[in-house]
Amino acid sequence: MAHDLESGMKTGIKSRASNIELLRIISMMMVVIVHLDGGCLSIPNLEGDWGRMDVRAFWRLGVESLAFIGVNCFTLISGYFGIRLRWKSVASYLLQCLFYALGIYAVICTITPTMFSWSGLADNCMVLTHTDLWYVPAYFILMLLSPVINGGFDSMSRRRGMLLTGAFVIFNLWAGWWWGGKFNASGYTAWQLVMMYCIGRVISSYKEDILKISSGWIWMGIYLLCSLATVLLGVYDFRRAYSYNQPFVILASVSFFLFFISLKFRSGIVNYAAKSAFAVYLLHKSPLIWGRYLRPAIVQLWVQTTLAEFSFIIIGITVAIYISAMIIDTIRRYLSGIICRSLK
Repeated sequence: MAHDLESGMKTGIKSRASNIELLRIISMMMVVIVHLDGGCLSIPNLEGDWGRMDVRAFWRLGVESLAFIGVNCFTLISGYFGIRLRWKSVASYLLQCLFYALGIYAVICTITPTMFSWSGLADNCMVLTHTDLWYVPAYFILMLLSPVINGGFDSMSRRRGMLLTGAFVIFNLWAGWWWGGKFNASGYTAWQLVMMYCIGRVISSYKEDILKISSGWIWMGIYLLCSLATVLLGVYDFRRAYSYNQPFVILASVSFFLFFISLKFRSGIVNYAAKSAFAVYLLHKSPLIWGRYLRPAIVQLWVQTTLAEFSFIIIGITVAIYISAMIIDTIRRYLSGIICRSLK
């Protein structure tokens, strides 16, 4: 998820491909939209009663279904490139998390001095344990496991890698999603990231074959159909529908990813903007920003505006958050570069 990990990934044209960097940006915007939609407003629990499906309920289900793939796509990107673990990439990742946790805490405490406590300061220093951001420790685990995963894929044929990944996916869907196994009942786990990482590795191996036999627009169509299927499932069981390891969500994530694989273009602006993608997550989902300001504001807007007005406002807020993160992250990258310069 963290763009800074590219320093530890494979080098070459593929790691600088603007099509993938654009996917990184869009995926993060999807993550923000999911938080602003389902996270703020909650997903409507219709319990199979179509009579309760009004325009606003359909909007919430539809937006959630289209945007819910963001997290999976981020991890697919990591698997597609392949994490190459280095001390520098580990330090950069942890420093980025610390920068936003401590920076936001410092700003909030400056505005409201009574918020400060030494225990609060200590909690914000422990970004892998005392955090509401589940993806931060989960991705760190994926980083630590990446040499083992990469070594396994490098030691076997791509066909064997595909078959083993397929078996992993089937087991995850059956034991995790269908039966609610504790190891990965809803996809908010490190195991989900490992699975999507493996799928990304398989896609990287079969990229040329996939591009020869299919059009990108076919994959876009599959993504839209899977999103519609998620809406329909959400009407009957919204908790199971909106899980990262739900089969239609996984297929939609892969299809959306393959659509961007089929694109070919270069853009320095896109590549630069993508550097701040992970910063957007750390910034907007900080409990001090999310709980105190963002969530109450979104709930109020939902009540006070029309659906069309709310939709435009949500897009504006998402873009504003991304631009703000880009500005702030320029400082973070400069400081991180100084600290990590001596590491390899």
